[in-house]
Amino acid sequence: VAAQKCRKRKLNAILNLEEDVCNLQTQKESLKKEHSQCSKLINQIKQKLNNLYHDIFSRLRDDQGRPVNPCQYVIHCSSNGGVFIIPKHLAKSEQKQDNRKEQKQK
Repeated sequence: VAAQKCRKRKLNAILNLEEDVCNLQTQKESLKKEHSQCSKLINQIKQKLNNLYHDIFSRLRDDQGRPVNPCQYVIHCSSNGGVFIIPKHLAKSEQKQDNRKEQKQK
């Protein structure tokens, strides 16, 4: 009787584990689909942002009416909602300062 109970518990444990494996495989497939959808959405947003970036720079002019070179400037959005066009070298130094502030806060 003890051996029968032991075998029954063992079979129940195996069945429960098989059920868990099946559930995890289903969850894995669901997560793969979600990841794929998120990746596609991110790529679409990146493309839209890139198009917007090029559109903005195609319309910008300096003081003499010449087009602004997107290789020399970047679009900067401040935390208060302001949007600025700043030289890349200033943007890089600003990013370094922001990174230092974030590290200090941690």
